Parts: sequence; C-alpha cells; structure tokens
Amino acid sequence: MILWWFTITTVPLPSMSGLLSAERIADAVHWRRQLHQHPELAYREHQTSDFVAARLGEFGLDIHRGLAGTGIVGTLKRGTSPRTIGIRADMDALPIEEKSGVAHSSQHGGVMHACGHDGHTAILLAAARACAEIEDLDGTVHFIFQPAEENEQGGKRMVDDGLFKLFPCDSIYGLHNWPAIPLGTYVARDGPILGAFAIFEITLTGRGCHGCFPHEGNDVVLAAGQLICALHTIASRSVDPRQAAVVSATQVHGGDTWNTLPDSCVIRGTTRWFDPQVGDTIERRMNELAQAIAAGYGCQVQVRYERRIPATINDPTAAEFIRTVASNSLPQLKRVDIEPSTGSEDFAFMLEQVPGCYVLLGTGKLGDNPLLHSPQFDFNDAALPLGAALWVEVVRSHLRVMSC
Repeated sequence: MILWWFTITTVPLPSMSGLLSAERIADAVHWRRQLHQHPELAYREHQTSDFVAARLGEFGLDIHRGLAGTGIVGTLKRGTSPRTIGIRADMDALPIEEKSGVAHSSQHGGVMHACGHDGHTAILLAAARACAEIEDLDGTVHFIFQPAEENEQGGKRMVDDGLFKLFPCDSIYGLHNWPAIPLGTYVARDGPILGAFAIFEITLTGRGCHGCFPHEGNDVVLAAGQLICALHTIASRSVDPRQAAVVSATQVHGGDTWNTLPDSCVIRGTTRWFDPQVGDTIERRMNELAQAIAAGYGCQVQVRYERRIPATINDPTAAEFIRTVASNSLPQLKRVDIEPSTGSEDFAFMLEQVPGCYVLLGTGKLGDNPLLHSPQFDFNDAALPLGAALWVEVVRSHLRVMSC
C-alpha cells in the first residue's frame, strides 16, 4: 500500500444549499455519535436497525425490514423511469474494548465501532435525507443498510434472502472510510480493490507422552512448528511473485502442562488473494504440506479450509462513473490511486450479482491517526459531508431527468 503524507488539513464543505447544510451535517454527526455509543455485533443490530428505520421513516421513504435479520432497505421512487441504483452501508461493530477516550465512547463493554460503520451508516442516512428532497429525479434509489459485515457474511445473506429480486438495481455502490489516505481524497479503482478472505484450521493428532520421554510419542507441537514455517512459504514459493497472496497462521493451541507432550495441536489462520487461481493454489498447497509434514512426524492431520469472502472487484464502467461524478461535481474530493488492499469486504457478494464500485474515502487525521480495528479508532466526522455529497451526486447523475 502506498503511504501518503497528510497534507490536506481542511476540506471545504460541498455547496448544496439546504440539502447538506451545516445544520444537516450537524444532525448526521449527532446520529453517528449516537450509533458509536451503542455498537452492536453481527446480526444483533436491533437498536441500530430501529434507529435507521426511524430516520428513513422521517424522510418519507418506503421501508423494508428483515433481510439478513436486521437489514433494512429504504426506497425512494421518483418519476416513471425504470432506472434503479443501490447504495449500501454496513451497520455492525466489533468485539473490541474501546480505548479512544472520546466523549461519545461505546457504552457497551467489549464492543465498539472500530471500523467506522457508524460513519458509513450516518453518511447514507444523510444522503437519503437529501435525496428525499430532490424533486427532479427520475427513477428509483434503494438505500441498503447491511448487518454483519465483519466476518459473518451479512452481504451474502442479504443476497440469498432476495435483495436484488425484491430491489433490482442497475448498479450498486458502497464506500469504506480509509484513514491510510488523507481527508479529502478517494480511491475508485477498476477491477480488484480488496482481497478474497478464507480461514483455515489444521488439527494435528498423535500419541502424547511425558516431556522427558519424547521418543515414546509423536510430537504434534514440533510438527505444528514445522508446518507453520512451511505454510508461510506458499506465498513466496508456490505463487507467482507478480501475484498477491497472504498466508498467516494467527493461532496455535496445544497442551496444558509444562512436562507433557499433548496428543493434539491446532493451527488457525487466514489467507488472502485476488486471482481465483491463486486462491486454488493456496488451498491445494496447504493440504499437500499438512499431509506431508504430518506423515513425516507420524501424526494424523485434518484440514478445514473455508473460503468466506471473494475478492471485491469493481466494474470498470461503474468505477469510471464514480470518478466522473467526483470530478464534475465535487472538486473538494481529489482522486488518488493505491494498490489493492488485502483487507476483505463482503460487499463483494453484491458486486458478484450487480455491477458496481466500492470506494475508499480518505479519513486520515493529522497527528494521532489510529487505523481501522484499533481500540483507539474513532471515525473522522469531517468526512461525513464529503461521503454524503458523493452519494447525492451519484444518485442525481444516475437518475437525472432526461431531456426529450
């Protein structure tokens, strides 16, 4: 990832008369901080869902609830055009104890909005409020509020529950705040922008024994150590160096006493890639190495490998549309380009069904700038008007009234 010096310290607010006035943005900041104080984990976003539904109702939108349990779709229809567009925000929080020290810190112990989903939700609410007051639209916009983005495939579940059958979209868009680039910038790449995500669990079993008689057993801990080293060669020795691949063992569990070699040891971790063939190579080599090393140490092995989320791949036409809208209507937003991130995002499931674009919105702060998933993280409220203005202009451009 390219690193950027934070040279943009202030960004002029978009000029959109009353639609995104300072008072309206203050409301959005208030909503965001309320959501931050009351974070909820995947599929438990009941209070958040009620809050979102109440605001959408105030704006006069048609509201549908229940997709993926706590998901919400607010629909705005104007005119007679069959054109449709979807814009999505995620609502769930993370199981992290907040240490930001801000006045609006989480009131729920062990749970916090460490990824900025509170900001994404507030941005989309502000955009929905503004769009509801634009009379000269022609078509339909669906404001999609998704649960369970963090690891639990809420995006897939919304699709499986019939999201695009109930709410067809010509194209769909989403964004994520990105503190690694400055406030006032954005990224809208063609093709891959975020990586595919899988988890693995490898269980080695053998004959346990006393630690002073290691020859009487099969040392699963030693086998696990050798296997971890081998797994980390997959990216460097089995994948073309021009391709991206990540294999990370993140947990090792085995044994519970000082002087006994256990009869089982478990390795868990994550893998990432962009090209599906690379994903196939990682899985194949992981199984081959696990079987070979286990056999070499006289152990048995079981490999559980789950592909959780595909790569997030932007449609080039949709990405160009975002870049054109930003260039023509929002000079406050400056385009930057960075290499795709190996972070993952279940918006990918929506992009597999409908062409669209996932945008990274710069939220970097001068000085102390905690990154995503940090206990010190707090969404940069200065990005709220920029994100909301982008969505409003995207809707306006897609549903503009056509001249005869």
